[in-house]
Amino acid sequence: MSIITIVGAGMMGSAMSIPASDNGNEVRLVGTPLDRKIIDNARKNGYHITLKRQLPQGIKYYQIEELDEALLNCDLLIGGISSFGIEWFGEVVLPKIPKSLPVLLVTKGLHAMEDGTLVPFPEYLATKPGCDNLSINAVGGPCTSYELADRNNTVVAYCGRDTNILLKIKEMLSTDYYHINISTDVTGIETAVAMKNAYALGVTLAVGLKEREHGIGCKEDYNPQAGLFLQGTREMYRLLKIVGGREDSIPYGVGDLYVTIFGGRTRKIGTLLGRGLTYKQALEELSGITLESVAITKVAFNALKKLSERGKADINQFPLLSHIYDLINSNATVNIPWHLFEESEDLLRKI
Repeated sequence: MSIITIVGAGMMGSAMSIPASDNGNEVRLVGTPLDRKIIDNARKNGYHITLKRQLPQGIKYYQIEELDEALLNCDLLIGGISSFGIEWFGEVVLPKIPKSLPVLLVTKGLHAMEDGTLVPFPEYLATKPGCDNLSINAVGGPCTSYELADRNNTVVAYCGRDTNILLKIKEMLSTDYYHINISTDVTGIETAVAMKNAYALGVTLAVGLKEREHGIGCKEDYNPQAGLFLQGTREMYRLLKIVGGREDSIPYGVGDLYVTIFGGRTRKIGTLLGRGLTYKQALEELSGITLESVAITKVAFNALKKLSERGKADINQFPLLSHIYDLINSNATVNIPWHLFEESEDLLRKI
């Protein structure tokens, strides 16, 4: 049995407690300062108020002030924070742990350097004071928190620099429903799964456009969604080539894109924009929900602009991302540039 400490009691961090517990480990779930109500309630009856699931018996719950106790003698630290908490995690949590303790991030996102270079979160966190020489690994692939919590068959990839460490982490968490591949392509997998949030927003624009014409709840059209899905995967592939990721990492981003378009915050914002709301109006309707799809769109687009200026990329090769950026940055209305998705084989060979 291993001791696994999860910092971040949001939906995905908490869902990770289920395969961890099912595999016979001692699980400690630590709330961030934003998770106090979640931890307070779970201490009473084991029920997670946002995941809306009963967590396994035996999980130990901690508030952030009890972090040192929760880290004592643990064998794995899981970072269950969102991309908006990545700086906090790197500055508050990671400096407390020993160099020998492996870390596994569920967080999806990219950090843009001043020159436009895109860096996956594990590599970015390693540059933080006190975080050098840590083994920071990450999860990528199609996985929703509520289906993992329901023990539905789920296939993911754990990526990191050290295969032996990845194998040890896999041994701690693998179950008969949670299937784990391992990969050393941190850049490729993390870029692909981060960008799926932006492109899932793009695909669901088609849902809103249909509802604008025929009313909310009407039968969906799938050709437009599939066309946007195709373009999204094409642009994900191009970005992977720019950042130096491997082609065989693309399927994890594509699978994650597929599952994301069916529900959650990203589908909501894409649908609202498709119905004709401006980004500002859509935010008001969503009443303060944090949107990682918006964050990654801004990071990736602005980075590509800088890379284009340096001759390292061509922003014109990302028409769907550019349109999504216009929607959220300029309060533009949806006008999908379908004609820019048409390409010849000669052009594709040059990419």
